[in-house]
Amino acid sequence: MTEPASDITAILLAGSRPGADPLAVAAGVSVKPLVPVAGQPMINYPARALLAHPAIGRLVVLSQAPELFAADPATAWLAEHPKVRFERSGGGIASSLVDFLDRGDFPFPMMMTTADHVLLDGAMLDQMVAQASGADVAVAMVERATLLAHYPASRRTWLKFRDGWWSGANIFWFGSDRARPVIALWQEVEQDRKKGWKILSAFGPLALLGALLRISTLRGGIARVGRRFGLSARLVAMDQAEACIDADKPDDVVLIERILAQ
Repeated sequence: MTEPASDITAILLAGSRPGADPLAVAAGVSVKPLVPVAGQPMINYPARALLAHPAIGRLVVLSQAPELFAADPATAWLAEHPKVRFERSGGGIASSLVDFLDRGDFPFPMMMTTADHVLLDGAMLDQMVAQASGADVAVAMVERATLLAHYPASRRTWLKFRDGWWSGANIFWFGSDRARPVIALWQEVEQDRKKGWKILSAFGPLALLGALLRISTLRGGIARVGRRFGLSARLVAMDQAEACIDADKPDDVVLIERILAQ
């Protein structure tokens, strides 16, 4: 068994999508990561969880406007923290990540999550580090039965495969520089979403047919994509339902605040 990684570079995405974010507009703040959840800007929750974890060596916050966090009294602690560094990002996640890797300032492995992952906690990070260590790329997902057992009214977007219905947990692992081709592919899809099927078909007719007919397992599909790139790719099926509940809509914030209160 692979020894769990340590001295991990954590990446926290705190940027903005094009256009006004409804949560930010409703809260009267300039960017979504500053939206208050249970009295605190949402970014504070995942940032504190990451900084408290013993395997995290440093935290890099990617944002188009780092100055906003330094100027806000509730998030100024991040700009002053010795283990935190802000880096200016671009418009897209994948393109920002490519630019970040090109700078070469930080070591692998890297674990990336988002500022709206308010419920991120030590147990989720323990599982991700334990099960992703040794892989070049890993992605965290939650299977539908795990979520609905605890939050039957929660609405998510599900990817349907033979081994279950899956929703993203917004935690990604990049174990080595071999992850670059996968990030480059992500960047291509991000820049032109219409290419999605074209790119999927590049993995071969069986992969395309499997996706269409849902005869593939997600675990097998991720591993197969990895082999196509000559790397190790892995699914981490999260044990906690809360791993896929992010603060994306007003209903999510209500649910998250109820969970935090408990």
